[in-house]
Amino acid sequence: MKYLFILNEAPYGTERSYNALRLAGSLSKKEEIEVKMFLMGDAASCAKKGQKVPQGYYNVEVMLKNVIRNNSEIGVCGTCMEARGITDQELIEGTSHSTLDALSNMTIWADKVLVF
Repeated sequence: MKYLFILNEAPYGTERSYNALRLAGSLSKKEEIEVKMFLMGDAASCAKKGQKVPQGYYNVEVMLKNVIRNNSEIGVCGTCMEARGITDQELIEGTSHSTLDALSNMTIWADKVLVF
């Protein structure tokens, strides 16, 4: 089964991206499951490396790396990155500057699309 996660929310402030990453991390560990993720809007900030959070608080960067570790593809909307001043060099290793065309292809690839 192939799952595409589309995240729109900021990494902190609400728990939508947190919950999406929890589910994606869990699914990506299963052998029969393939996961791809596309970060757009404020969720583009989820892929910014060097996140520092208070002790005991979840860290979206660590959660993304767990999904990446399980061979999941993670694209970040280039237009959304530019609007937020995020450069390619600031992205977490394993995520990539992407496009709406790439999101279209991911959507065609997926059996299920989950939007957070």
